[in-house]
Amino acid sequence: MARIIRAISNLKQRTAIALIYSAGLRISEAVNLKPADIDEGRKLIIVRSAKGQKDRITVLSDAILPMLDDYRRQYKPGNWLFESPDGGKYHARSIQHVFHRAKEKAGIAKPATVHTLRHSFATHLLERGTDIRFIQELLGHNSSKTTEIYTHVSTKALGKIISPLDNLDLQDK
Repeated sequence: MARIIRAISNLKQRTAIALIYSAGLRISEAVNLKPADIDEGRKLIIVRSAKGQKDRITVLSDAILPMLDDYRRQYKPGNWLFESPDGGKYHARSIQHVFHRAKEKAGIAKPATVHTLRHSFATHLLERGTDIRFIQELLGHNSSKTTEIYTHVSTKALGKIISPLDNLDLQDK
């Protein structure tokens, strides 16, 4: 993820991709964000009329705050957090192109799309021990079954599991 984000030199594009990953956003949710949807005080992002026309709340990363501040100072967004040059919403297609160029520039050959960032968000939270019910809420899923599809078990996570036998004292006394 870091290689992809570092491969993007344009501040608006870098901020959009980093925000999508950092909060588990769908691309449509990112382009529909308004500046007021970012609650720095509570470190939350309010996602309005997401899939199924539901509102939800997700996390606002500490690491993205300086990038967001720089972005706001440079671009001065009006109605939309990410605006196109004509002042309308930034186009989802533009974000997709940026992502694919960054992936190539970063030397990542593995198949991935902008939506993969959402999968990665969920998987990385799971690997760090976040309860799947919290991940379900952050992603806005009605069912934990949907969340389980996003959060495949990685070999990295499996390698951290300690067998219960390892906690037993098996030495004769």
